Amino acid sequence: MMEFNEAKKLMDQKLGEWKIMALASCVDNYPMVRNVSCIFYNDKIYFKTDKNFRKTQQLFQNNRVAMCFNGVQVEGIAKNLGLVVDEEGRVFEKKYKEYLWQSYNAYSHVDTEILIEVTPQFVEIWDEDENRNAFQLFIDFNTKEVTYKPYD
Repeated sequence: MMEFNEAKKLMDQKLGEWKIMALASCVDNYPMVRNVSCIFYNDKIYFKTDKNFRKTQQLFQNNRVAMCFNGVQVEGIAKNLGLVVDEEGRVFEKKYKEYLWQSYNAYSHVDTEILIEVTPQFVEIWDEDENRNAFQLFIDFNTKEVTYKPYD
């Protein structure tokens, strides 16, 4: 049995400070998936995007998203925080500049770049233990419950 904080720590270790994750969204039974450059802090996932892109217009219509990186799937709620440069403390901008300099340098001056915050609701992790036994870990962020399921 794994406690919520221990499971969350495993998720944090697998994701690190930043990753390029697949973002899935859906409106009117029309699903889309694309990569976004993510930064992790405050127990949330942040990425920037142009407010005019198709994916952003989908998020405005349906804020339920799924994101995935290397065995970690996050289901959550996306929220538009406004322009990247308007974030209090400009945490995202600083971290993005540190980890993703080329993208930061190329796009951060654009005045249509908005910051999206994803609050995890449910996470599924596929992993192996020290004996290479595969398992799934399900983390419910609303109830703080964790389910461990061996995988044969």
